[in-house]
Amino acid sequence: MGEPALRIESVGLQPAAGRALAAWLARVAPARARGAVTVAVTTDARVRGLNRRFRRVRAATDVLSFPAGERGVLGDIVIAAGVARRQARAAGHPVATELKVLALHGLLHLMGYDHETDDGRMARAEARLRRKGGLENGLIERSGRQPASGVSGRRTRP
Repeated sequence: MGEPALRIESVGLQPAAGRALAAWLARVAPARARGAVTVAVTTDARVRGLNRRFRRVRAATDVLSFPAGERGVLGDIVIAAGVARRQARAAGHPVATELKVLALHGLLHLMGYDHETDDGRMARAEARLRRKGGLENGLIERSGRQPASGVSGRRTRP
């Protein structure tokens, strides 16, 4: 029997906003995305601590992905709320749109993509999926191959 369908739960958002983000991400996700995903929106300080602990980077970043490595669970995506608000303001779009950009980027990392080493494979997938989801630009595209914060999105395991 194959992996279960993609199931997305969000935490740290108002219930309606969390459901909308989860539904959007499930709709645009690649067909091969399978298993449970949690999208957690939390404080910049919390993300800074995770970034320091798992990546040895002493700064907040916009999004981190933590692959689960277990059957039926794809992993966790952690988004820094303050960084997302600042990036939304800089990009001239609503925070809800920025959360979509970051969640999609994180999901692709959970699926094994790595824009730092894959010769544009992740950038192409992100562009295709963001168009499907009605986003004007993605994290890689708007920053010229590097994430907007300079440290976002590396895959790591807790």
